Amino acid sequence: MFRIVRKSELNPTVTLMEIEAPRVAAKAEPGQFIILRVDDEGERIPLTIADFDREKGTITIIFQIVGATTEKLNTLNEGDSVHDFVGPLGTPTETDGIKKVAVVGGGVGCAIAFPVAKKLSSLGAEVDSIIGFRNKDLVILEDEFRNVSSTLKIMTDDGSYGTKGLVTEALTALIEAGNTYDEVFAIGPLVMMKFVCEVTKKYGIKTIVSMNPIMIDGTGMCGGCRLTVGGETKFACVDGPDFDGHLVDFDEAIERSSMYRDFEQHKRDANCTLFKKEVK
Repeated sequence: MFRIVRKSELNPTVTLMEIEAPRVAAKAEPGQFIILRVDDEGERIPLTIADFDREKGTITIIFQIVGATTEKLNTLNEGDSVHDFVGPLGTPTETDGIKKVAVVGGGVGCAIAFPVAKKLSSLGAEVDSIIGFRNKDLVILEDEFRNVSSTLKIMTDDGSYGTKGLVTEALTALIEAGNTYDEVFAIGPLVMMKFVCEVTKKYGIKTIVSMNPIMIDGTGMCGGCRLTVGGETKFACVDGPDFDGHLVDFDEAIERSSMYRDFEQHKRDANCTLFKKEVK
């Protein structure tokens, strides 16, 4: 069993948990993920490692409450335990040789972007971070990004916080202001990553995307995270989750990502007891 030592609500639909897992923390790197089960009858779900503390032996995960399992996970509190917690899995994000980078995060994808920004900053790289949200109430990890970034741009769709607009607009402005990036790292909704890559392709800037959002079982056996990269079939959980964004077929990935939406909603509704009548 793996004890929850800290739980924090980052916004109404996103929760942070710090979990005791010394063996995972000893080897974790940015870009990797874990697989957990809430209880012995629960499904296995992959979640990206948002942070880790080797001295404390803890792993931090940040998850959005979107389905039955994340809803169940969110019912646990500090002192409770999750049944299984396996990792670190996946290939770590490559950080060697990068002197200046733009890290772009969208929504809950910021939880994946942050450890990359933190690692690059610790290695002496200049980090410009751009994080985007629908509105002020959904902003997460602002202070954490500010602490590891030379420049931080916060974008909101409605202008309720930071600057009104899209992360692609902020990225374009930074590039046109004369910033020369060795690499751009982007993680967020598939559509966001697609358009970030369209921007950077015009400027010839290498762009790495994390395809974590399409992972399902985390082992490659289900095939749900299958995608096309440079004309070849890859699996996000075993071949990635990081890929060259200019080679990813985003249109295919976007279409495939909608396949399980109705099933997940049905499962979540089945678990909801709010409107169920007591059977006598």
